[in-house]
Amino acid sequence: MSETGVQARRSAVYLLDQVLGEGRLMSELIGGGVLDRLGPDDRARAQRLALETLRGLERADRILQRHLQKQPPLSVHNVLRLATVELCQGGAAHGVVNASVTIVSKNKRTQPMKGLVNAVLRKVAAKGPEAWEALRAPRLPRWLRDPLAMAYGSDGVGAMERAHFAGAPLDLTAKSDPEALAKLVGGTLLPTGSVRVNAGQQVSTLPGYDTGDWWVQDAAAAMPVQILAPQKGEKILDLCAAPGGKTMQIAASGAAVTAVDDSEGRMKRLKENLDRTGLKAKTRVSDVLEMSGQWDAILLDAPCSATGTIRRHPDLPHAKDGSDFGELISLQAQMIDHAVSLLKPGGRLVFCTCSLLPDEGECQVEEALERHSDLSVDREAILRLGLAEEWMTEEGGLRLRPDYWSDLGGMDGFYMASLRKNSH
Repeated sequence: MSETGVQARRSAVYLLDQVLGEGRLMSELIGGGVLDRLGPDDRARAQRLALETLRGLERADRILQRHLQKQPPLSVHNVLRLATVELCQGGAAHGVVNASVTIVSKNKRTQPMKGLVNAVLRKVAAKGPEAWEALRAPRLPRWLRDPLAMAYGSDGVGAMERAHFAGAPLDLTAKSDPEALAKLVGGTLLPTGSVRVNAGQQVSTLPGYDTGDWWVQDAAAAMPVQILAPQKGEKILDLCAAPGGKTMQIAASGAAVTAVDDSEGRMKRLKENLDRTGLKAKTRVSDVLEMSGQWDAILLDAPCSATGTIRRHPDLPHAKDGSDFGELISLQAQMIDHAVSLLKPGGRLVFCTCSLLPDEGECQVEEALERHSDLSVDREAILRLGLAEEWMTEEGGLRLRPDYWSDLGGMDGFYMASLRKNSH
């Protein structure tokens, strides 16, 4: 067993320990440099192994239950979980078992359990793959599953859980010519113009990356700007803009866009993305609620629970418990109210969240319409996308779910609505 193979797996176990033991998000861990000591290949492998383990956690635990009399310490449990997912997804038994035993052997606290790890994983290697295929898709935790079942029914939640377990492909937004990009990268042109390629490819090696012909952006995340329909010469404000996918879409239209975000670090990424693509935008690090001026159009991609991104971020249901959602919902309402005050008469506001919770979508727009008598919903802006009409919501927004376009590989869960400020 190569040391690099062990290092990648050990780092993956550390990520699992932090998510499942400390409630930390993978994005915080990766952004904080916990994998920086690894080479690029091992860094990518560690992240992939941790994500696949989180995605299949319930299945792994059900298989391990058959071979464990009691639950081991978290770190050992996570070694077993990671190995079980690898074994059940076709990993070579010899390499996976040996690496797992090596990992627990190198820690004085876990060293006495190397015999248990060896014995359990040999049983999993023999019978686990067949058992794995017979198990249902892992379920969301109750704190999230219950409100989603109220909104979409148990069948709807089950469909979403299957989409989460399947993971997500990679979507690209073209700077100018989606059809040409699809041919260039060998991808599929989606109905709304995004280009879909297989996940697992190194983004920076795809054709057109160095020349800035495209950027990574889920197809659902690209739709709010398509609804906004920015026009050349318009003065547009992109609130909560980083990492900049929507800013680049607006800039590519020829509109004059100002991108606002309250994080220096995230805004640095946005500027890097603008530089790579050769697109122009004004940038400002600021609290959204402190912005001023009058704007032709505003895009507000408000901070939210991010529950629509679980197929890409399977750590989220394990690292969060829903306790901070009330604060987010209140902030969204404040941001909507402030954005309305910045709109010129006749101006339009697209509000969106990457959330599956109606409280962060449909309910926000219903309540905003009650608070602002000069606002109306522009249903036509959404209908122009040519999507399934049943995805339209009662108040006139668009509800997207991860199980939509299942034959094409799904999409992130999103809510979006186009609001117009009356001219008089």
